[in-house]
Amino acid sequence: MIISWNITKRCNLYCDHCYRDSSSDYFTGELSTKEGKKLIEEISEAGFKILVLSGGEPLMRKDVFELAHYAKQVGLKPVMGTNGTLITQDTAKQLKNSGIEAAAISIDHICEEKHDLFRNAAGCFQKALEGANNCIQAGIRVQINTTITKENKDYILDITDLARKIGATSHHPFFLVEVGRGEQISHVSLENNEYIQLINSILDKQLETDIELKPTCAPQFMAFAKHREMKMRFSRGCIAGIGYCCILPNGDVHICPYLPVKAGSVKELPFDQLWKDSTVFNSLRNFDNYKGKCGNCANLSVCGGCRARAYTKTGDYLAEDPVSNYCFMRN
Repeated sequence: MIISWNITKRCNLYCDHCYRDSSSDYFTGELSTKEGKKLIEEISEAGFKILVLSGGEPLMRKDVFELAHYAKQVGLKPVMGTNGTLITQDTAKQLKNSGIEAAAISIDHICEEKHDLFRNAAGCFQKALEGANNCIQAGIRVQINTTITKENKDYILDITDLARKIGATSHHPFFLVEVGRGEQISHVSLENNEYIQLINSILDKQLETDIELKPTCAPQFMAFAKHREMKMRFSRGCIAGIGYCCILPNGDVHICPYLPVKAGSVKELPFDQLWKDSTVFNSLRNFDNYKGKCGNCANLSVCGGCRARAYTKTGDYLAEDPVSNYCFMRN
């Protein structure tokens, strides 16, 4: 099981698509170091294995190394989600020494200028690549994350090649979900037919490359892979509320980073209790609650539909994924 903790809302960049609407401003209400360590203990008690320290930009928080080290001490595998631009050689060594095992670094285009434009910071493409290289040199595995829009959809597989070239072990293309600042760029979201076509192209690419590819916020990929008899290490497309959730900087617990439905707050109840007893989580674990084409699909157990996209389009996280009309696996 894996959990994301957005340890801060602060960020050194101001990206067009940011689901957390992060910026360089200071925000009040973030969990303290003491509260964070208590949360880490509760995450371990709940049975989670991997803790993603994310943001905002997690390196904007001064105690990030202390939190990572503590997670390692209680038996978790700490990893980091970062834009990569702050990872100098010394920072990479500190991350490694604190226990960080892997870093997911964002690269959104093979064109430096277009990546920088999307993230509103000149030079951030080169800094991200340098950050990735510094991690690899320090012995930290690197995963490249890419947010997919109409403007880069034709270059996703080129980014896979770039990821492999620099020594990354995986490439996870994220299909844009229109939340946070992502709402303001809904015009560059893929059409449903483009979405399905790209999933299949990514699976085709997986057959010819030795780094791991995972279409993210696109759970239909698991049904398609099953149909192709492809072996995948993943158990299900969407594991939100089942084997995954997200904790916000203020301690609110959400189904996933892209689904702003609150399951509780760790300031009010211990996380392990919330994970076990939350009505929201338990509703997701009962597949009889799923509606529409997703609820009637023979592949519900391996796919699940994107709960975030369902909520964004309908206001109901148990509704059918809008992409279901284009999903040939639905019958």
